[in-house]
Amino acid sequence: MTLRPPAVVLLSGGLDSATVLAIARRDGFTPYALSFRYGQRHALELAAAGRVAAALGAERHVVATIDLGLFGGSALTADLDVPKDRPADEMAHGIPITYVPARNTVFLSFALAWAEVLGAFDLFVGVNALDYSGYPDCRPEYVAAFEAMANLATRAGVEGTGRFRVRAPLIEMTKAEIIRTGLSLGVDYGLTLSCYDPSPEGAPCRRCDSCQLRAKGFRDAGVPDPALGGAGLP
Repeated sequence: MTLRPPAVVLLSGGLDSATVLAIARRDGFTPYALSFRYGQRHALELAAAGRVAAALGAERHVVATIDLGLFGGSALTADLDVPKDRPADEMAHGIPITYVPARNTVFLSFALAWAEVLGAFDLFVGVNALDYSGYPDCRPEYVAAFEAMANLATRAGVEGTGRFRVRAPLIEMTKAEIIRTGLSLGVDYGLTLSCYDPSPEGAPCRRCDSCQLRAKGFRDAGVPDPALGGAGLP
């Protein structure tokens, strides 16, 4: 029997990362899911991450605790309002206040450390350069730069025993394409949470950038969002 190589998958509990976890399994990897409690206002996403990891058969799910709230600088980690009801053309330009400084770099660094321990050489991340909110650490050139760094800064990279790859399978997909891919792989999007500012009970606000991008994705895919009871934005 061919052994499935391990891979570390960054799992926020949202739509994109759930799809990436399913893709990692489809592509023959044993996924080790990594989530973060980093001082985010929407920490309810971690419950969603646990549900997704269990449903999609992650070998192990680790929640690392760090505190990016020490620095603030983002509406997700500081006492700043999450933007609501922004029009699409506004979301398509500039870097929004929901950008968390260096977040993906911090997360991928943790993933790289775990990969070294596991003997894994593949890191999966759900960044997207099309339907994204202007984040600089979701671009192809960023992914390539981190991969280059990973192969300079690790024992395996220096000794030549393996090459690390940062896999970003969603990077050139629209949100609708991501949803269709996930559905074909059995992802239950009713388990996920994408909202930046959910209610204490976990209900999405339906108005933040993330909720709007998600709703547009389901509309464009022509399927209802199960997390909204089959509804979409009004």
